[in-house]
Amino acid sequence: MLAVTTPLQNARELRAGDEVRISGVIYTARDAAHQRLVKLVEEGKPLPFPVDGAVIYYVGPAPAKPGEPSGSAGPTTSMRMDGLTIPLLEQGLKGMIGKGPRSPEVIEAMKKHGAVYFAAVGGAAALIAQSIKAVEVVAYPELGAEAVHRMVVEDFPAVVAIDSEGNNLYEQGVTAYRDPSLKEAN
Repeated sequence: MLAVTTPLQNARELRAGDEVRISGVIYTARDAAHQRLVKLVEEGKPLPFPVDGAVIYYVGPAPAKPGEPSGSAGPTTSMRMDGLTIPLLEQGLKGMIGKGPRSPEVIEAMKKHGAVYFAAVGGAAALIAQSIKAVEVVAYPELGAEAVHRMVVEDFPAVVAIDSEGNNLYEQGVTAYRDPSLKEAN
């Protein structure tokens, strides 16, 4: 288990399959927020959070219960953001958290810009919420749960699914499943 802190400075050191615990600040953004963020980039305007070294979690957190910083916070399907990810990587984004595979174009951009993609376990939203210590909206409050949030996390559980060299746990898992001799080696 590797401890990872944000802003992410060691993305190129992480490898597909590494189990990590992320601590620090992460930002949330889904489809609508990504569209607005990319528009800002295209217009040459500043983003509402420091993107250099940032990690974005693809989530729309559920409302918090009284006394809690966040409700359930499970990942959404990352591929939905693929058409909007590359401009953010070009701005210095170093990590993304979600579930499911990424497009070849995003993986190539990750390699070029030294970023990683973390997988969070779908279905473990309540467990993930336990690692969230504070939440505040930093942009687009009218989007409700899909607003951009600043989350302070401690020991957020994830796995490096795709590393900055393009090694892809989703592909490696399928290959190992199809070739039993690779299962023995892992």
